[in-house]
Amino acid sequence: MAAVKACGDGALLSGRAAGWIEGLIRGRPPKPEVIAPTERRIPGLRCRRARKLDPRDHTTHKGIPVTTVAKTTVDLAATLPYPALARAFHEAGIRHQITPEDIEEVLTRKPNAKRAKQLRAIIWGDSEVTLSRLEDRFIELLKADRLDLPVTNRPAGGRYVDCRWPEHTLTVELDSYTYHRSRHAWEEDRKRERQARARGDDFRRFTWGDVFERPAATLREMGVALAAGEVYGSTSPRRIA
Repeated sequence: MAAVKACGDGALLSGRAAGWIEGLIRGRPPKPEVIAPTERRIPGLRCRRARKLDPRDHTTHKGIPVTTVAKTTVDLAATLPYPALARAFHEAGIRHQITPEDIEEVLTRKPNAKRAKQLRAIIWGDSEVTLSRLEDRFIELLKADRLDLPVTNRPAGGRYVDCRWPEHTLTVELDSYTYHRSRHAWEEDRKRERQARARGDDFRRFTWGDVFERPAATLREMGVALAAGEVYGSTSPRRIA
């Protein structure tokens, strides 16, 4: 708040600082970053001049004037590496219900936004995205056992799911205690499971212990699930080369 006030009327917390306070990025708080209608030089913070701030990009978070979550996500695309940007968009959806359409609305007003193509690839699922060590390890196990690989973190039934094999009619959710211990997360998980079964998918749930401590048992279960999907799905049995 002090940084915003120091930059005068109409100033907004932005960039990584906005991403941190909105829960899109983790770690230690970054240095304050502010956009304001007038240029300011203040030790200890970055103040960037933006002559015309679109009112649609204004909001408050915990009482602090800040760029909207959608605008913050677009701004983060210019500085975050690909995996961190994917996680930021994931958090925007989970914490603030931001949709790809919300991001596109900002991008249409910011046609020169840096790395917009990369951000679009993330929000529309045009490239594979993993969001945690748990997901990374799960994919590594599947590759090592030469099992078919899923599409990851794509929308299905209105919600993003961790792993899905459409051709095998199979959905897998990977549950870490860190991100699944709140009541909201618990209820969202059950909604994903109901939606998976409603669209005809088999549904499996694996934990950190399943993936890191009991990988052999997990792979056996996955082999059975994928084979069953081949029988009841629309494709013939296959493994990746």
